[in-house]
Amino acid sequence: MDEYLVPTGFGEDEFIEKKSRFIGRVWPVDTEEEALEKIQQMKKQHYDATHNCWAYVIKDGPMRFSDDGEPGGTAGNPMMQVLQRENIYNVVCVVTRYFGGILLGAGGLVRAYTKGTKIAIDAAGKSMKRVWTVLYLPCPYTYYERVKLEVAAFGGIIRDTQFGAEVELEVLLAEAQTQPFLTRLTDMTAATVEAMEIGQEYRAFPV
Repeated sequence: MDEYLVPTGFGEDEFIEKKSRFIGRVWPVDTEEEALEKIQQMKKQHYDATHNCWAYVIKDGPMRFSDDGEPGGTAGNPMMQVLQRENIYNVVCVVTRYFGGILLGAGGLVRAYTKGTKIAIDAAGKSMKRVWTVLYLPCPYTYYERVKLEVAAFGGIIRDTQFGAEVELEVLLAEAQTQPFLTRLTDMTAATVEAMEIGQEYRAFPV
């Protein structure tokens, strides 16, 4: 199954450039229909805006963008380029502009729509969608901090921690990192700590 980045959730941020207000928004979407729905929502919500420019990328599907009345090539395409540079999929971005009376010029518009897209992605955060191996990992308290560091070093996530006679962890690791992590765990603890594989999940987690 594919590994790819998606937005963690909805993200929004804004800035003023020469009295024009730019509002960038990003959503995770699974289909083109969902992307178009978000765009229409913004057009209705900001019916009084000068422009609602947009771009979306669907994994193994369409990639589209619109300048929504801005000079050709100054809004939608720069927005799309940001999405591609960030290597993010199943995403729709709308940058709303309220004109402030001062023309920005083509270069200024490109920079503004690029910034509007980037700050929205940063606000949304990124998650990696991939196959994760789920491990049940009981360990003595003496190893707890070291195990946490090793999980982080292998790009893993501790999803659940129970404190009893020993610490019981539920750990998620990328499929490719699972065996190297288990080998490291055996070496580090002289085989006194063992993890058990209890399943696999194909889903997105923040990175």
